Amino acid sequence: MKKTFLSIIFAGIALNCAAQKIGAEKPELKTGTDAAQPFLFSLNTLTAENHRWNIHYSGSYGERTNGQFGYDGLGQQFGVKGYLGSRLTLYATAAIGFANSGGVTSAEQAEVIRDLVGGKSIAGFRLGAGLGLSRDWSNVGSAISRITASFDHTNWRMAGNLRFEKAFDKTRDKLDFISSFGYQHRVSNVLYLGFEALGQDLEGFWEKDEAEGGAKVMIGPSINLEPNHSKLSFSISGGPVFYATRSQAIPSEAIREIGSVASGNGYTIRALVNFNLHR
Repeated sequence: MKKTFLSIIFAGIALNCAAQKIGAEKPELKTGTDAAQPFLFSLNTLTAENHRWNIHYSGSYGERTNGQFGYDGLGQQFGVKGYLGSRLTLYATAAIGFANSGGVTSAEQAEVIRDLVGGKSIAGFRLGAGLGLSRDWSNVGSAISRITASFDHTNWRMAGNLRFEKAFDKTRDKLDFISSFGYQHRVSNVLYLGFEALGQDLEGFWEKDEAEGGAKVMIGPSINLEPNHSKLSFSISGGPVFYATRSQAIPSEAIREIGSVASGNGYTIRALVNFNLHR
């Protein structure tokens, strides 16, 4: 299943790159990056200059992992992202996991984020904050908040998030901390290359009984393909997952983008297809 999943991803990217070389004789460089979701692990806000509503599908494959996008087996996620006006961005997802050991489970979350600095145009610096709610794989609800920062330039872009989560369950941590960062550089009119890094459950650095098994980190390559005159765009990222700290607690089923069981480190690979409803 893993080989088939990866083959489909890379075949799609190769076909779209070939189509761009054949069909675009004189491509016009964009003055600002307008991808709805170029990164896999960092959420960027939208502006009035972006195409307003998008839907996406993402799939992931992981081994010795657990959680939303690091599900141990094949995971799938459906989402919607749109600009509400007044520098407000809506982001909502529903995830479905098919475990290697059998069984199916789901998790959902929704957030509204407002740009506090910038946000009136795509190019330049944006700083935002938002609130939301989630239901995880074990049916535990949580309140979530997120701080977003991004900088978009003609030939490169970066984005970072700091997410806080408060689970409505006494057995969970008082507050969870997750941080992420991504950078991409334009190597052609339609292709961006870079990297992404993620730090998860960072409270494990000072809490010995951290409820998700300890702090974990991931860093790996990032690819974004934005074909000209197309409603579709594609992203892929992933890499090794390492424990930074360990706790003796049995990992909960909180919504997480990466995770590792106590037996060892693992890896996760995630790919996303975005469909623009207005382009």
